Amino acid sequence: MSNKTKSGFVAIIGPTNAGKSTFLNTIMGRKVSIVSHKVQTTRTQLRAVKMIGDSQIIFVDTPGVFRPARKLDRAMIKAATDSISDADAVLVMIDGKHGITESIREIAKLIKKAKEKSAIFAVINKVDAIKKETLLPLAQELNNMDIFKEIFMISALKNKGIEPMLRILADQMPESPYLFEPKDLVDVPDEIWLAEITREKIYKFIHKELPYYIHVSTDSIETDEEGVFEINQTIYVKTDGHKKIIIGKNGQQLKQIGTLARHEIQDEWEIKARLNLFVRVEDWENKPEHYMKQGLNYVK
Repeated sequence: MSNKTKSGFVAIIGPTNAGKSTFLNTIMGRKVSIVSHKVQTTRTQLRAVKMIGDSQIIFVDTPGVFRPARKLDRAMIKAATDSISDADAVLVMIDGKHGITESIREIAKLIKKAKEKSAIFAVINKVDAIKKETLLPLAQELNNMDIFKEIFMISALKNKGIEPMLRILADQMPESPYLFEPKDLVDVPDEIWLAEITREKIYKFIHKELPYYIHVSTDSIETDEEGVFEINQTIYVKTDGHKKIIIGKNGQQLKQIGTLARHEIQDEWEIKARLNLFVRVEDWENKPEHYMKQGLNYVK
């Protein structure tokens, strides 16, 4: 190792379901961000630290950019755009199957306004799922936007094209003492990570619009005399009807959600755990404290 070290931030921004969370999980070699086929899955800014030689890359996974309709939407969009202004480099993640959508054009406008000095890279994801003859025109169209320093083609799901991209990003980082310990790690509070695991399991079982009206909060984490983790969480919903759906007949739905979440927590943390889930009806979207618990700023 040389005496010079580098450390900097890379913001990952893109439309919903472009594959940002899958990309982050792949480069870290572990689950960092929840993945779902439903849009608008990522709500919080999650940081993952990746060491590439003497360079420390701090990736920030942001909520997907879409047209906001609710207060939660506006808070998520603000979190995504704020990450650009703090970044040394920005990755614009594009779903290769969908090409350059209106959301991509909106992101391009945001980048031009929010950040002019950082290196902007385009990442065409899911190249394994599209025909090769469509890639060149797509890359050319991105190049014509005249904002991208380089265009990468990857498959986050199959871990293709990622290593060369990481080396280029590592070179892009500014000379700096390490901002975190020089090892791969995830910078997200345990309470948020545990809540995200449970929310992912809710998404697995609950369909249509209901998941977007749900908030999961980790209320407490304690350890008993036998070393078993006692985790208490509240699932906030907006109506009694939503509550009945989450709980299910004879409580079976809630039991399934809790069992899957507990198993993943135990596997990831290599612990024994009890997960107690409570469902509460509350207009949580209009209460700033619930945004803080998700790492978001309340936007009126």
